[in-house]
Amino acid sequence: MESAIFTAVEQNNYNVVGVMSGTSLDGIDLAHVNFTFSEGWNYKILTAETVPYPESWQKILAEAVSYDDGRLKQLDKDYTRFLAEVISEFLSKNSIFDTHAICSHGHTIKHEPEKGYTLQIGNLPELAKLLNRKVICNFRVQDVELGGQGAPLVPIGDELLFPEYDYCLNLGGFANISTNPKGERLAYDICAVNTVLNSLAQKLGKPYDKNGKLAASGELNKELLEELQKIPFYGLRPPKSLGIEWVNKYIFPLFERYDAVPSLLRTYTEHAAEVIANEFRNSSGEKVLVTGGGAFNRFLIEEIRRRTQTAVVIPSAEVVNYKEALIFAFLGVLKMRGENNVLSSVTGASKDHSSGVIFQP
Repeated sequence: MESAIFTAVEQNNYNVVGVMSGTSLDGIDLAHVNFTFSEGWNYKILTAETVPYPESWQKILAEAVSYDDGRLKQLDKDYTRFLAEVISEFLSKNSIFDTHAICSHGHTIKHEPEKGYTLQIGNLPELAKLLNRKVICNFRVQDVELGGQGAPLVPIGDELLFPEYDYCLNLGGFANISTNPKGERLAYDICAVNTVLNSLAQKLGKPYDKNGKLAASGELNKELLEELQKIPFYGLRPPKSLGIEWVNKYIFPLFERYDAVPSLLRTYTEHAAEVIANEFRNSSGEKVLVTGGGAFNRFLIEEIRRRTQTAVVIPSAEVVNYKEALIFAFLGVLKMRGENNVLSSVTGASKDHSSGVIFQP
């Protein structure tokens, strides 16, 4: 056993696939990545793709938060089979024959860390059997069991793969930020972004608000803006994290009194920009790396830039789109090495730890 652990740690070159499905339900991100270690970690994204969800799966995943235990159990099996098909197609299409592991996040259905509970479907042992590959998955559960928020998990990648930035900001279904102000990594969710903006755009028959054009055309609703700014979550200290339940409870009910969707888009975008910009120390010498689908929302980015002196950096489209898949691939590599991949300073768990479950085919 000792020699196996020693071999894993001594190895410094890994070929893995990271798989991520986010709360915005736009699809499954897959990234084939090579990691090398030599006085620090380096990565190369060899190929990457987003496989959009069919409408039927989008509907199921959006409704699943209200499923009972029996339906969730069946959904977990069905989704694991669906995920295996998507991953198999990606491997076959890109002629990926040799991998050290498939590192998969699964899809979050419920996230209630304050109740000691988080559920990601698609993390069953069958995934390894169906793919006939080693699978590393279920990265959040152990952290919640250790008293943590189970999120965010990406900051270990920010720390080791993107050390040149003062902040890493991800604009996905939710905005989350990662920073290291005093030699200790902090990261937490800030606010909802695409879960809200996409939902509003869909009322106008659009999958999302491209470049924020609809928001830019709307009128600012100052009354709604003030209501949004009073939401209690913004005053909490980290660690803190968000789920769709929070959006359903605190955001959507505030919209019910208003009909003009472009105005709602405009107001919520300005609100999100304000809340996000407040997280920077506002120094002209600092840099924030922005990734996630929201990085392409020009209006949102302009509104953030307007409110801060911190340099807002948008990297290559590849990094914008696939940073989370890249880092879940990296979490799997660290798990294989028996090294910590979750930071207690970020999640509030009782200790740093090496999270995830390894399934052999």
